[in-house]
Amino acid sequence: MSELSQGALLLGIRGEPLILASLSPRRRELLRLLAIRHEVMVPEVSEGDRGVDEPAERYVERLAGAKARWVPREVHGYAVLAADTVVCLDGMVLEKPVDEDHARQLLRMLSGRWHEVFTGVCLRRMGDGRTVAGYERSRVLFSRLSDAEIGRYVATGEPMDKAGAYGIQGFGGLLVQRIEGCYFNVMGLPLARLRRLAHELEDGA
Repeated sequence: MSELSQGALLLGIRGEPLILASLSPRRRELLRLLAIRHEVMVPEVSEGDRGVDEPAERYVERLAGAKARWVPREVHGYAVLAADTVVCLDGMVLEKPVDEDHARQLLRMLSGRWHEVFTGVCLRRMGDGRTVAGYERSRVLFSRLSDAEIGRYVATGEPMDKAGAYGIQGFGGLLVQRIEGCYFNVMGLPLARLRRLAHELEDGA
């Protein structure tokens, strides 16, 4: 096994690369920031199938697990990392907008209000299939936005591939007034939760 990167050592995993089962550029960016060697596979897992009474935290954890299991065990890598993020307002799950009108609608709903962000995270070790999973929750307060401000933000194109139609790490950060909880969770990959799961994965070796 090649020498582990500093990021892997700090995270607590015993091997690399990770297989990132996600198309999200934010998650790739965070792994690059941590200098963790990884490869990307895009899982063919349907989203948006939340059950009527399924809590948001269980929904994201279930989807993360499905994405992790999608990667074949024959793929070269130490472990699969999968995640799924949703925005939740008054119990209503807000996923990615389907078009610009939908994005504007979602942002009007969030304007001036608190909402919750849930991210489910799953790690599956390739060698023995050992799997650990969990979720993180953060609360976010949006500034009150005019229709003109919403229109300008939607025109950037940033909202279109993001749960709740905003990205806190980009232009959307200008719209956020306050956060309670993990900032990286709102980005889509809660790093402290990931580290705890990595330790849980290895403790069961």
